[in-house]
Amino acid sequence: LPTASGLAEMGAHWIHGPSPGNPVFRLATSYGLLGPEAAREENQQAEVGGHPLLPSVTYGSSGKALSPTAVSKARHLFDTLLESARAFWGTKELPAPSVGQYLRGEIARRVPALGEGREDARRLQLAVLAACLKLECCISGTHSMDLVALEPFGEYVSLPGLDCTFPGGYSSLPDCMLSALPEGTVLLNKAVRTIQWKGSFREEGDEARDFPVRVECEDGDAFLADHVIVTVPLGFLKERHQDFFQPPLPQRKVEAIRRLGFGTNNKIFLEFEKPFWDPQQQLLEVVWEDESPLEEPRTDLEANWFKKLIGFVVLQPPEQHGHVLCGFIAGKESEYMETLSDEEVLGTMTRLLRTLTGNPHLPTPRSVLRSRWHSAPYTRGSYSYVAVGSSGDDIDALAQPLPEDPEDPRPLQLLFAGEATHRTFYSTTHGALLSGWREAERLNQLFQAPSPA
Repeated sequence: LPTASGLAEMGAHWIHGPSPGNPVFRLATSYGLLGPEAAREENQQAEVGGHPLLPSVTYGSSGKALSPTAVSKARHLFDTLLESARAFWGTKELPAPSVGQYLRGEIARRVPALGEGREDARRLQLAVLAACLKLECCISGTHSMDLVALEPFGEYVSLPGLDCTFPGGYSSLPDCMLSALPEGTVLLNKAVRTIQWKGSFREEGDEARDFPVRVECEDGDAFLADHVIVTVPLGFLKERHQDFFQPPLPQRKVEAIRRLGFGTNNKIFLEFEKPFWDPQQQLLEVVWEDESPLEEPRTDLEANWFKKLIGFVVLQPPEQHGHVLCGFIAGKESEYMETLSDEEVLGTMTRLLRTLTGNPHLPTPRSVLRSRWHSAPYTRGSYSYVAVGSSGDDIDALAQPLPEDPEDPRPLQLLFAGEATHRTFYSTTHGALLSGWREAERLNQLFQAPSPA
């Protein structure tokens, strides 16, 4: 066996919807970065609606695997309700302001019919539905689906295709893209302190030409430019836009930054000496059997943070990765997890897995590794969602270049890209990529424009 490469994706994990409509998939294919499975026609045509279809086992908090039939019944109901939540896009009359409140209302209406009227079966169905909501929080990158606006929810577009990963890691894609650029084009570890725009800046000793934009770095270096494309995450903008831009951004853009949602979804990797799961299992899901979407969630983070974990994906193939589980956890609980030590996380995960499997002797994982996207000063979370009180118009407002006056003799000083500026693919890598191409094309058009006679 080749030794495990120990590849752990701290950020983007899958190509969501790997099919011809996805530019990340097209690029990855052209560079030959994907495995043979991803290229298969039927895989490209599968409609999964953003939910990975993996062979799974669902563990209950009572320490045993739950009945697959009971679990799939509840899941099917949830998927149906989630699909119906997408149908309110463009409607004026809304049953609820948020996706969470809408789903809970629909679940409450169906309670009498759940579990064919048997109390224990009904309780289990509600517990599975509560787990479904947590998964949805991870997908939307939010603390609660009560924060996600109902009306624009259906505007997000899921591409067809069975989600796939990069055998050589996601970074193999930007590495290939960078290799085409001249040496020294990209400067790394060059944190920016402020972007001054609407100015008139000159290089020392060059009186002939002045520039409207000056980018000042934390280390004191400065770069003058006609155009700057800003791709920092929305979480960073929320926290720093006031001092990051001089003069400050116009009010409309500030409002869009404030209104749009930006949350945290983190990963916890656990490496084992040998697997305790069956070889065909690729997803270990978690259901807390005493939970219900109709009851108030517990707020004591210290005691309950790990209950927000949706379960673990088994990294494939084990020949490459060793025996590694990747857990996903979103929201405030995820942010709390970032404040704990590796030892605390490892201890809690070990106790959790012993509880779920009903095996008090389950070996402790060899090592733990986790993302900390909320603590990262230049991201402050993972990705965006359309929050209650905001809409796709805010995404467009965020994407709008500055200065706003089209008659300005120095247009497009600040351009904005990144996943939070793509109206239908926000939260995805392909959305981020397309937004960058969009802004590059905007500059191409400017340079191709006939100069006024």
